[in-house]
Amino acid sequence: MAANDPLSIGILVIMYFGDVVFAVSGALTAARYRMDVLGFVLIGTITGIGGGTIRDLLLGRPVWWTQDPTELILCVAAALITFFVSPGENNRRRGMVWADALGLAAFAVVGCHIALAFGAPFVVAVFMGMITATGGGLLRDVITNTQPMILCGQLYATTALVGSLTYATLAYLAVPGLMAETAAFLAAFSLRAAAIVFDIRMGPPGEFLRIGASKDSTSE
Repeated sequence: MAANDPLSIGILVIMYFGDVVFAVSGALTAARYRMDVLGFVLIGTITGIGGGTIRDLLLGRPVWWTQDPTELILCVAAALITFFVSPGENNRRRGMVWADALGLAAFAVVGCHIALAFGAPFVVAVFMGMITATGGGLLRDVITNTQPMILCGQLYATTALVGSLTYATLAYLAVPGLMAETAAFLAAFSLRAAAIVFDIRMGPPGEFLRIGASKDSTSE
């Protein structure tokens, strides 16, 4: 896939949706730390485009938003809107977590699709889907000095991997694009939603999963 090859309408919709919800999650994190408007824009934008930027650099392809600034504009707009309509403190954490879950599912699909279209092998494409889905959230948490979700034992990178693997498998089986995209998105989001609601975490060595591990989870 060359840098200027058009993406399908379905992938574009999922990608732009992921940009917006990830930018909102970043902006809500900025709100928790009482940042100014530029802080909102910075954290929101980094969250929205961070994962895709890492993916493109690893694949050796031009970074998408430097060729077409639509994603950049969407992230800035979403962060600005969030600055002016930010919810109360009690709802910020919950809103951030659910916006992040939607972005995670969306970018697991988009990242895998772009890697496959670029000619990456199956395994590499699945990994790139996971990187795209988790990279922006990781950058957001590191910059704001928040413990990254990916390091909290939660089902986070695992859910991205499930979505990416589902999409790659369905694409390999020649399932129609929209059906594959929808199924992969729902697989990742459903698993992440269950992890949030039931506080499902990966256990320590010797355990597989723990449910209701703690009360300070993202379901608060």
